[in-house]
Amino acid sequence: MMSRWVWLFRQLSRRIWVRASLFSIVAIITALVAIVVSPYIPADLPATIGSDAVDNILGIIASSMLAVTTFSLSTMVSAYSAATSNVTPRATKLIMEDTTTQTVLSTFVGSFLFSLVGIIALSTGLYGDRGRVVLFAVTILVIVAIVVTLLRWIDHLSRLGRVTETTQRVETAATNAMRARRLNPCLGGLPLPDRATIPKTARPIFTADIGYLQHVDTGALSAIAEEGKGRIYVLDIPGAFVDPTRPLALADGIDLDDQEPRIRACFTIGDVRSYDQDPRFGAVVLAEIASRALSTGINDPGTAIDVIGRAVRVLAIWAEPHATDAPDFENVFVPPVEVGDLFDDLFMPIARDGAGTVEIGIRLQKAFQILARFQREGFAAHARRHSAEALTRAEAAPGIEADKARLRALAQAVGG
Repeated sequence: MMSRWVWLFRQLSRRIWVRASLFSIVAIITALVAIVVSPYIPADLPATIGSDAVDNILGIIASSMLAVTTFSLSTMVSAYSAATSNVTPRATKLIMEDTTTQTVLSTFVGSFLFSLVGIIALSTGLYGDRGRVVLFAVTILVIVAIVVTLLRWIDHLSRLGRVTETTQRVETAATNAMRARRLNPCLGGLPLPDRATIPKTARPIFTADIGYLQHVDTGALSAIAEEGKGRIYVLDIPGAFVDPTRPLALADGIDLDDQEPRIRACFTIGDVRSYDQDPRFGAVVLAEIASRALSTGINDPGTAIDVIGRAVRVLAIWAEPHATDAPDFENVFVPPVEVGDLFDDLFMPIARDGAGTVEIGIRLQKAFQILARFQREGFAAHARRHSAEALTRAEAAPGIEADKARLRALAQAVGG
């Protein structure tokens, strides 16, 4: 399982300023490398290159990259706004973490700094004639990189912030989290199906923060339990809203002076939910996209139908067979994700907001038929439950009898 420090590093690496800073550092080093390489350039080579050629090129790059970077930043902000308004604010984070956008902007900023440092070094005479040759060669490579990046950026702009593209990103995040949790249902620990099985002697571990549990470092918890020769029972999984009045975990048989702060440090709590260890969050965001599409202000049932298909694909991962390997940490107990909660997160909002739209009802019943055939981990029971609930909502909504008869027939097929 991913440790807390690795998880924090991954979160940090997704920030745009990190990538832009790295590109900027590389650009500055590249601009100054000509000073070191210049002694190895043949003395007669600079005569074949005009003395002002590299100066003019760097001036063009500096002025153009500043304008392109400003335009790209405004386009990126517009995409964030479009995703917030037309999709859901919870999906904006995924657009902000888009590697293509970050690489493009970082390339533009790095190119601007490269040209700026080059112009400053040329004006101070640091390069000399031989250094100009090296700088000219590197500048040509930078121009090629800029052209390739611009072409890539033009193609990417046609999709950035669009409803379908953003929905695909949410599905990908939900799929990755679902598959990771399917392979490690209890985050590498043993399952904790019932809190009644926890020994009465276990000591509660409380948190001082209020927020959403984003990450649990089960490896660090196992190390603490092994050192203290005891067991740790995790009560909340990522996605839960925690507070100081309820324990995060219970420690049994551990006799360490600093066990409480060490155990508490294994839980990362933030203001918002995170996709990585929380497959239910991806399910919730998918349902939010469908609910917003079904609102009277947008009135886009096609997007809701698209989300229903994506929801089936996401849930199908939970039904995939997997090898039941021995747990990595046998002294840590973690509650599993309930498949019923996944069904509720995905389908309850869509069935509620689309109760009066017959095409939504038909698509939902067909999705439940597919899920009922998986016959894994209660899929059939939950599919029948949601089929009946969706039919009840549709029956209560305004509509003609013919449409309701179609839904009844489809719901009967789910129950059969």
